[in-house]
Amino acid sequence: MKIEHIAIWTRDLEKMKDFYVRFFEAVPNEKYTNTKKNFHSYFLSFQAGARLELMQMPNIPDHKNDVLNQYLGIIHMAFSVGSKEKVDQLTEILRSENYKVVGEPRTTGDGYYESVVLDPEGNRLEITV
Repeated sequence: MKIEHIAIWTRDLEKMKDFYVRFFEAVPNEKYTNTKKNFHSYFLSFQAGARLELMQMPNIPDHKNDVLNQYLGIIHMAFSVGSKEKVDQLTEILRSENYKVVGEPRTTGDGYYESVVLDPEGNRLEITV
């Protein structure tokens, strides 16, 4: 058994797609549109087989998670990049492009070497070995 995909509602579908394609090597499918519901989406595929569905539809309320407060539910996604050097490198690339780094590269208490950054819409991403 495996997780097939995780879905995220987004305000700016194209910007989010481009972010994951550029920085996390995602491969998008063709954009899906349901005109009756004014719904648009992409499935982004990753080399290891997992997929991320990005969805957009008017009137979806903003999420409650922010940098200082957390709430029950899914709080982050983790991407393994293969080495400490790649964690450091991608973290610095994202910082230089003005993405918010909310957790500097470090070894955590449970043994992960990781940093935590926010994607364009504030979703937490762990970049791990």
